[in-house]
Amino acid sequence: MALNCGIVGLPNVGKSTIFSAITSAPAEAANYPFCTIEPNVGIVAMHDPRMKQIGDIIGPEKMIYTTVEFVDIAGLVKGASKGEGLGNQFLGHIRAVNGIVHVVRCFEDGDIIHVHGKVNPKDDIETINLELAFADLEVVEKKLQNIPKLLKSQNKEILTSAKIQLPLLEKLKVELESGIAARNSSLSDEDKLAVEDLNLITMKKVIYLCNVDEEGLTSDNDHVKAVKAYAAAENSEVMKCCGKLESEIASLETLEEKKEFLEAAGITESGLDQLTRAAYNMLGLKTYFTAGVKEVRAWTFHDGYKAPQCAGVIHSDFERGFIKAEVFHFDDLIKFGSEAKVKEAGKFRVEGKEYVVKDGDIMHFRFNV
Repeated sequence: MALNCGIVGLPNVGKSTIFSAITSAPAEAANYPFCTIEPNVGIVAMHDPRMKQIGDIIGPEKMIYTTVEFVDIAGLVKGASKGEGLGNQFLGHIRAVNGIVHVVRCFEDGDIIHVHGKVNPKDDIETINLELAFADLEVVEKKLQNIPKLLKSQNKEILTSAKIQLPLLEKLKVELESGIAARNSSLSDEDKLAVEDLNLITMKKVIYLCNVDEEGLTSDNDHVKAVKAYAAAENSEVMKCCGKLESEIASLETLEEKKEFLEAAGITESGLDQLTRAAYNMLGLKTYFTAGVKEVRAWTFHDGYKAPQCAGVIHSDFERGFIKAEVFHFDDLIKFGSEAKVKEAGKFRVEGKEYVVKDGDIMHFRFNV
């Protein structure tokens, strides 16, 4: 199951620098707009600290981490929804991702050009969000134009869907025209599911990533405070990251060197670790583990998945032929020190098809195909 986040923002806010740092991939970075045209894709391992603890107890031959995919999308500008600055092409790339990481410049540097001539995070965010709302408005209007035809359909399912969607689309149209993101609309959660097939960009959840200088990591400057105020109003998450510092961390070759660098900089964890965890939480994703002497492996699943669905994350045959799941929890493994002692303590269970898997479960599936 791929976790896919698009990194967006205005030109020259540090998107490609941050992307290169957190993925150690060679995205081109330059001090002028549109240096990134094709979306760069980087796949990184999510270093869940629980993996090492499980590995220390079990001693596997190998460890396989779950991964996160980041897509660096070229800078959007005012008028992107009308095709300005290759906008339509980039908007299509954003539609294809699960969630959005919106990079906002929150540092002053006269040597780095700002596309609007000055650093103003609130204006920068609104420029991007307005273009995304206008792009969604075009989708909604096209759907509305098609509704009369659907209302004449002899197919009961199509007819019912059109009747449900019509008032919702009309409401969305008014709100998007005002620049209100679909995720912040007056639609209920049930209503949003009813228009899910439109794949609206502004329906996607977003993390605002403040790109700060080193001083900005330890205290919030006025730019960061402005982003936090904006994000709070729409119930979105805010993170801070120093792109320059992350680039330096990425250039180090060993984990020990990176650890020493972080300690010297007074940072407990890298921007990569913080961002991957935040992206997981944003998209409602959890992790379960399979653990044996051959390998310890982390698997990603959606919150609320039952045991057969989680088995299907490994292979569709596991879900199709699911019988039972042997389950114990990471916390119990750490508490008792071994799988055998977990069993002695009565914390090892056999669960059926209705079991809702928990984050941190360690599982073995029984199946028959």
